[in-house]
Amino acid sequence: MSKTFSKDAVASHKKPDDLWIIVDDDVYDMTQFQTEHPGGQKILQRVGGMDASKQFWKYHNESILKKYKAQLQVGSLEGKKQETAPPSPPATPPPAEKRDTANLEKETVEPSAESGTVAPVPGKNAHEASESMDPYGALIPYADPSWYQSYHSPYFKLTHAALREEVRKWVEAEIEPNVSEWEEGKKVPDTIYKQMGERGYLAGLMGLHKFPEEYTKHRVRSVGPEQWDLFHELVVTDEISRAGSGGLVWNLIGGFGIGCPPLVKFGKKSVVDRILPDILNGDKRICLAITEPDAGSDVANLCCEAKLTEDGKHYIVNGEKKWITNGVWCDYFTTAVRTGGPGMSGVSALLIERSHGGVSTRKMDCQGVWASGTTYVTFEDVKVPVENLIGKENQGFKVLMTNFNHERIGIIIQCIRFSRVCYEESVKYAHKRKTFGKRLIDHPVIRLKLAHMARQIEASYNWLENVVYQCQQMTETEAMLKLGGAIAGLKAQSTTTFEFCAREASQIFGGLSYSRGGQGAKVERLYRDVRAYAIPGGSEEIMLDLSIKQALRVHKALGMKL
Repeated sequence: MSKTFSKDAVASHKKPDDLWIIVDDDVYDMTQFQTEHPGGQKILQRVGGMDASKQFWKYHNESILKKYKAQLQVGSLEGKKQETAPPSPPATPPPAEKRDTANLEKETVEPSAESGTVAPVPGKNAHEASESMDPYGALIPYADPSWYQSYHSPYFKLTHAALREEVRKWVEAEIEPNVSEWEEGKKVPDTIYKQMGERGYLAGLMGLHKFPEEYTKHRVRSVGPEQWDLFHELVVTDEISRAGSGGLVWNLIGGFGIGCPPLVKFGKKSVVDRILPDILNGDKRICLAITEPDAGSDVANLCCEAKLTEDGKHYIVNGEKKWITNGVWCDYFTTAVRTGGPGMSGVSALLIERSHGGVSTRKMDCQGVWASGTTYVTFEDVKVPVENLIGKENQGFKVLMTNFNHERIGIIIQCIRFSRVCYEESVKYAHKRKTFGKRLIDHPVIRLKLAHMARQIEASYNWLENVVYQCQQMTETEAMLKLGGAIAGLKAQSTTTFEFCAREASQIFGGLSYSRGGQGAKVERLYRDVRAYAIPGGSEEIMLDLSIKQALRVHKALGMKL
């Protein structure tokens, strides 16, 4: 904003038909906005021509300023210190030479004898100690992962930092100012989903070890396809989750992130080649359809039936699916069906296309994740080509179980970031809200609440980093066998952490977290989303039991001694 004004000049605009205010040395024309102001016109008129910064920040958060700044700002005060542009993200390093890590012995340095001295000399496979990166973000302790705040990490490199900056700028500019409006409307604009494809994010969110560049022309600007890894996927999901809306995240990532991987990993090449490009470009949508009215965590007992026709060319599908994320908008349904006898040995995975006919969807009203498009799906005599079978007939349970790891890791990433959002909002509010003559942060009981939130967040996130690293190093089959229990346990850990942080944040905000909108908007919204994370993907009770059963089974095979 190029125009500047003196305080005296602003003070002359104090009438209802010519009303300006100052917020943080920026000048805003509120004349036309008065009738839209939720608090009424009189509140604005009382501060007309004045510095209203104190009043503004008492009742609003930063998202409100971002939402209306471009529309209402007319200039700044004379002498306002100009903000310096943030440094450009570091350039993407050239791809490292591919190394055979399977048989690589652990190596740091190898001794080399020289005349008169013995000195360690780095070997060809030696790694330099990683340096911490520059501090990033608001630097509120525990509000971001430690590697954001100048602490060392063996997992995150310059490409991860560049991607973080890229995604955050997009979210803060295009998404955060509009989240509340989209939630209330129960729909995220299709243009935002399309941008997910154009930015290359959809292609990078399938839990693959290799970026599928052969299926899309779109690339992630800050990371080359050959450098993409599972920690880049973590960064994208984490940064989008900072907007503080499960409905938003599930709209952009939910159905796709769990519906597309089975197709890519186990679908027939002819089918993948035909439909995947449109999906990755954001032109078509796909979801996962497993849960039924009478089969949730008990997947092996689902009833949706697929019968093979006499000529063996099609399956005829009949049945219902419930609580299907994104289903109302989807063109494709990765569906668990019964093709054989009872139990898991009779389950297959089948790609059902809406264009086949006989597919009807209706949106469900739920407690939380309003913008996610939770759907009731009915299949009535849907004629599906046998080529759309994903994996082998009656072996779909393996496909689904492999997919559960990726689904649950996505839930974990989101829950931990939502926990951080609850914590960060609480810290900010506690520094400005006063009770009994002092700030909330000066009350020991409030600091105790924040400490309990932080310890659970950090414990969960460090476990997450380890699990993602193991997934990065292991094959798909090894990860399915070894990590299922750990991921199930971490899923329960992260959802209980989210529930705890949402409740404690609500206590800190008081009545502000009970009403929609305003300073407590994120906390109120996330509190409603808690159950949508504690139940889907495996309820906490099922996850905790599975975590121990699976771990005992794996370690027995490894040679456990009792």
